[in-house]
Amino acid sequence: MAEAIVRGVIEQAITAPSDILVSEPVGSRRSTLADTYGISTTDDNLGALQNAEAVILAVKPQVMPHVMEQMNGRVGSDQMVLSIAAGIKLDTLSRGLGHDALVRAMPNTPAQIGKGITMWTIGPGAGPEARASAAQVLRALGEEIYVEDEKYLDMATALSGGGPAYTFLLIESLIDAGVHVGLSRDIAEKLTLETVLGSAQLYRESGKHPAELKNMVTSPGGTTAEALLVLESGGLRGLLINAIVEAYRKAQQVG
Repeated sequence: MAEAIVRGVIEQAITAPSDILVSEPVGSRRSTLADTYGISTTDDNLGALQNAEAVILAVKPQVMPHVMEQMNGRVGSDQMVLSIAAGIKLDTLSRGLGHDALVRAMPNTPAQIGKGITMWTIGPGAGPEARASAAQVLRALGEEIYVEDEKYLDMATALSGGGPAYTFLLIESLIDAGVHVGLSRDIAEKLTLETVLGSAQLYRESGKHPAELKNMVTSPGGTTAEALLVLESGGLRGLLINAIVEAYRKAQQVG
């Protein structure tokens, strides 16, 4: 996700490569990022803070306590800090960093191709300039939704944050099903991909409820009706809902 941010802000000309400094503990990754994007890299988190207008914390939640301990009291009052760590709340960041100009965001992996969706909010110490700067960075990843209440970010973590994984599982299953009934894998992949993309686009452009669009495909006594009966009998709808509810609870626990 950090690389997606780097790529996005460069491609959208939000900042020049020469103005980006990435702190990364793995030497091979530092070399790859520097060679690919023409940016500067370091393994010194505190050194990366120097002269930075914006600080982006793109680390796993379990790494955040170590990073906050390192940076506590070292962040300048005029520096905006944006965290994309799942579940880590603004209050935790404020106490851990000794800083209150904070932005918390939940992007998802399609941000890697500029097609992500990010829900975000700001802390009470972040002013209009920090908010505008954060919005600009997040738009480089795709669409963004600002919310006043932080509670919605754990919900977005469960739905859109994990959503690509659920979608990839569905795509994988459809491809395997196509192979099972006799299609070659490359044809099954092509049929599945275009079906998923086309269905999403149709839903977006039609303005119709998903149930209405589903019914348009489902002829009485037909093949689709038979397939949907199996899916409903197996509890697919309930499983998906319960899975996202459990992911939401986990996000709350992490926080």
